[in-house]
Amino acid sequence: MGLKQSLQVMVVDDMSVSRALITNALDEIGIANYRVENDGQSALAKLVAQPCHLVISDYNMPNLDGLGLLKGLRENRITQRIGFILITGNATNEIVTVGQKLGMNNLIKKPFSSVQMKDAIQRVVGVL
Repeated sequence: MGLKQSLQVMVVDDMSVSRALITNALDEIGIANYRVENDGQSALAKLVAQPCHLVISDYNMPNLDGLGLLKGLRENRITQRIGFILITGNATNEIVTVGQKLGMNNLIKKPFSSVQMKDAIQRVVGVL
């Protein structure tokens, strides 16, 4: 089984349209093993209970934003090694700097294409 078939991904975004854009890109890439969550708090709880290989998370969400989710993942022994890609339409220097300090593996700026998504994922997990 290849990496595309075995890679387990969680997509976290509070906006259904954004979740659909991300999952459509994953489908186009050939990654079918993904779960979706609509907020950082529920995603963190589910990832502690059932970790995955990669999280693709929006930055701007209520309750727990993308960087808060990343911080929570890195502070937990069970989830600290999960790959993390942040998606944002507003990649300020502060967001990038804080993300890097917390251990963000990559960042995708909105809008994005399937090709950009694939490239970002491959930079984290290797060639698909």
